[in-house]
Amino acid sequence: MKQFLLSIFCLISFAAFSQLPDDALRTAWFTQNGTGRNMATGGVMGSLGGDITANHVNPAGIGLFKTNEFVISPGFAMNNNKFRYRGSDTSNSKSNFNYGATGVILASAYNPQNKWTSSAFAISINELANYNNHVQFKGFNNFSSFTEQYLEELIKDRADTNAALSNYIFGSSLAFRTFLIDTVRGPGGSVAGYQSLVPISSGVNQSYDAVTRGGYHEIALGLAGNMADKMYVGGSVTIPVIRYQRDITYSETDATNNPNNQFKSFEYKENFSSTGIGIGAKLGMIYKPVEYWRIGFAVHTPQFIAFTDEISSSITANTETYAGIRTATSNQLNSGNPGKRKYDMITPWRAIVSASYVFREISDTRRQRAFLSADVEYVNYRGARFSAADKTDDALKDYYNTLNSVIKDTYKGNINLRLGGELKLHTIMFRLGGAYYGSPYADANIKADRIIASGGIGYRDHGIFIDLTYSHSFNKDAQFAYHLNDKPNTFAEQGGNRGVAMMTFGFKF
Repeated sequence: MKQFLLSIFCLISFAAFSQLPDDALRTAWFTQNGTGRNMATGGVMGSLGGDITANHVNPAGIGLFKTNEFVISPGFAMNNNKFRYRGSDTSNSKSNFNYGATGVILASAYNPQNKWTSSAFAISINELANYNNHVQFKGFNNFSSFTEQYLEELIKDRADTNAALSNYIFGSSLAFRTFLIDTVRGPGGSVAGYQSLVPISSGVNQSYDAVTRGGYHEIALGLAGNMADKMYVGGSVTIPVIRYQRDITYSETDATNNPNNQFKSFEYKENFSSTGIGIGAKLGMIYKPVEYWRIGFAVHTPQFIAFTDEISSSITANTETYAGIRTATSNQLNSGNPGKRKYDMITPWRAIVSASYVFREISDTRRQRAFLSADVEYVNYRGARFSAADKTDDALKDYYNTLNSVIKDTYKGNINLRLGGELKLHTIMFRLGGAYYGSPYADANIKADRIIASGGIGYRDHGIFIDLTYSHSFNKDAQFAYHLNDKPNTFAEQGGNRGVAMMTFGFKF
């Protein structure tokens, strides 16, 4: 990770609280979610169609529908996390209910006399990303401290003691008021700088614990046309609805247990929430060049999302004989209210190229048939952009321009691959799939990817269908407790897996 990752913290001292490049990744780096059928086949939907998930991937795929359909997809997710931080291992688990693509498709009557032989409209909702998780790691550190980010902020801003007391109410001011950070006196008692009371050289035991909740939900209204069962063209207007909550408890404790070094421990707590709503579009086409083959292409435009964030934080520190036990909270410094900010975000664009081979694509469905399908998806993770909701504030414009520059240096574009197939025996279907999601990080030292294996079974008869699926992902990522400008950043290596059980029920009408 670039050492200047958080230079944004020091740009404007009046900023209530700062954003991280990580905020951009929440709306971009996620695995495919949809109906049970879609997930069982690895998430392939770029050229396949005939599933309500297409409304969120390639809307041209809903043009294959010639009858009305209702679909609901409840699910259950199980996170099993492993973290390795500075040689120490930690593991935990967290489970929660989720859902896949759910909605209604309304198809027009088939008319072979028209150029456009049929059309279909779909309205659906899908959970693109599920934020329910538990991130927890700990370890011994004699290289850096959480408090150093406050030192960097105060020193860079050349803050006087009045500024240190009151201008950084969600971080540095809390550390200063609890004497985690204190002044260094020069000649005549003048303030010559700031120091941290944390004994970094002898080391501290660090602990990070964050519980996250919420999800990235997408409402899609799609329309597609069918030209002689040869060409399908469609588009959807999407409405992203995002809710994210994070409760952090972070602590550092003196590893020496020395009662005379003026530091025993401190604990930082943070309650953060973010809500957003926006608009975007997805466009696509599917073409059958020859019998059995389907070729698909889709583009997801950047989505414009307006966010409102709230934060409250506190620090309790025990500096022993230096100042004893002190507590400071942001609410005390902000008239009893959490901090609020409003801003806009444009998510990265993505493009999908896909091909499917459908065996024995005939009207007699009692005959055995199957399909194989593959998607190649490109996501421009470095293309996320933030901007101030208040367009007249020049200082905030500069702040977000710098944040966007950091995002471009922190992330890169990358490829995701999905492959799946289905074997159909009259009313019973068997499915298998797999997917690979590459790292969004530009820094090669951060190992991150997601590998998915999935399978399921389906039943279809007399217009009713039920699909049961299990999808298992193997995850690698990085989790940062804090970021520094003046030192290489240390982070926890995240491993583990996530299992999702999904059931889709639907009927034609």
